[in-house]
Amino acid sequence: MSSVSDEPRPRGDKASTKSRIRDAAITLFADQGVAATGVRAIAAAAGVHPSLIIHYFGTKDGLRVACDKHVAAFVREHKQNVMRSAGRFDVAELRDLGEGPPLMRYLARTLVDGSPHTAALVDEMVNDAVDYLSEGVASGLVRPTEHPYERAALLAIWSLGALALHEHVQRLFGIDLTNLDGAAAVESAYGRVASELLGTGIFRT
Repeated sequence: MSSVSDEPRPRGDKASTKSRIRDAAITLFADQGVAATGVRAIAAAAGVHPSLIIHYFGTKDGLRVACDKHVAAFVREHKQNVMRSAGRFDVAELRDLGEGPPLMRYLARTLVDGSPHTAALVDEMVNDAVDYLSEGVASGLVRPTEHPYERAALLAIWSLGALALHEHVQRLFGIDLTNLDGAAAVESAYGRVASELLGTGIFRT
């Protein structure tokens, strides 16, 4: 007969346990969707007792919000690093996307799952875009605009829309936006054309 002592014990401190739970949830949510993923499955993947998920996050919904915030923070930091470098792009920045849980695959799925949290996540990413684009203006990488919020919103929607349609991007361009591979992403047709559109535009002035 099993007892409480037979249950998986958390390893490490509180922060590492919470991170392990969050990363396990991101992986399972990305693979199966939030609705199809139970607390017990997340706990098993993280190697903890299910009660720890409730203890740290309150509910599965609370855990999902924590996952959203973690992904948004990662994207924000990545974009800020690019803007602060004034265009001196480091491929290692993209290589980091392939380490740890599948953040972009999680984001691609959560954007289309119909959750009421999706609007909050998109709003957060738009507001982040306002901030890091302003850093790009300060560094000389980005042209100033009289419509900083609207520009940030449009660019975020374009970017997130491509991620939501990642299967078609892969079909048309041969690159998987949910599993970026450093230099390959920058040097792909998708990366080259995106850089051309953002750098020089389409229409003659």
